[in-house]
Amino acid sequence: MGEYARSLAIAQGAAERWPGASIRFILSREAPYAAQSPFPAALLASSPTFHSAAVIKIMNDWRPDIVIFDNAGRTAQLRAARTIGARVVYISARRRQRSKAFRLSWMRLIDEHWIAYPEFIAGKLRLLERLKLNLLARPVVRYLDVILMPARESPVLGLGMADAYVLMVPGGGTGHPGAADAVEVFLQAARGLAALGVDTVFVGRAGTPSAATEAAPGGSAVGSRAQLLGPLPQAELAALMRGARLVIANGGSTLLQSIACGKASVAVPIAGDQAERIRRCVDAGVAVAAPLALDAVVKIAVDLWRDGARLDALAGRAVALGLADGVDVALRAMTTLLPT
Repeated sequence: MGEYARSLAIAQGAAERWPGASIRFILSREAPYAAQSPFPAALLASSPTFHSAAVIKIMNDWRPDIVIFDNAGRTAQLRAARTIGARVVYISARRRQRSKAFRLSWMRLIDEHWIAYPEFIAGKLRLLERLKLNLLARPVVRYLDVILMPARESPVLGLGMADAYVLMVPGGGTGHPGAADAVEVFLQAARGLAALGVDTVFVGRAGTPSAATEAAPGGSAVGSRAQLLGPLPQAELAALMRGARLVIANGGSTLLQSIACGKASVAVPIAGDQAERIRRCVDAGVAVAAPLALDAVVKIAVDLWRDGARLDALAGRAVALGLADGVDVALRAMTTLLPT
């Protein structure tokens, strides 16, 4: 889900920057978001990484100017993109994919390597990476920092929202090993905070055991302190985030969006690669960690909520980081790649 959300935000930014641009996606038809893509999409039986022949045929028939591989791809696919004259962008969001992108064979195929996270999380370029870049003088390496969607007012903001509220966002993807019940834990924590008198907004996918009849896209009030909402467009979620006093999220892109919006954040790991990311945010003083356990999430959140000075300090350090808007970084880079 993270790769798609990131690529979708970049695509939407490109469509606004270049209204005449033709933009297409190649997606797995099994992905929960595939049927709702606002752009034309070729749907394959599973991840495009496993269907090189189909991906290459699409590129050969369509002949795009830029091909973006987001945290996925095969050597044959990158080479085929180069063969038709396309400029190649590779986005790495994990250590393994970053290492692949710094193989000499891939560096010769890639024009731009975008690292999905800010430098303080992803780490500076290592000595060997710098030596390889000096040797080949390619590709251009950029940190996307964080993908920020412009906020758009939504009808849900008029549902009796409090001036100060906690926003809880467990994430919109499928369950991860060892954290299949993450959405349910977040939902119960939202109820727990509301029971303690904290105005709370939960945004998560419908269909979980407890949320199926309560969380809907339009939203429904539960008691006087909780709002349970189904999935929202990114722009509407951004508006809720900007209005929140505290954001509780998993350790993925939503956490970084919260920090980039200058919000105090509690981070709960729900995937194997998130613990280290959260640790770096905690070390930077811009987030508080909580385990994926109902009682712990509620206690950590309510203790923080009742400590206004600590909330303000977290928010202030988040603002001071000055994270860049990754969509803007991407669009500026694409400007240099497009044919003149």
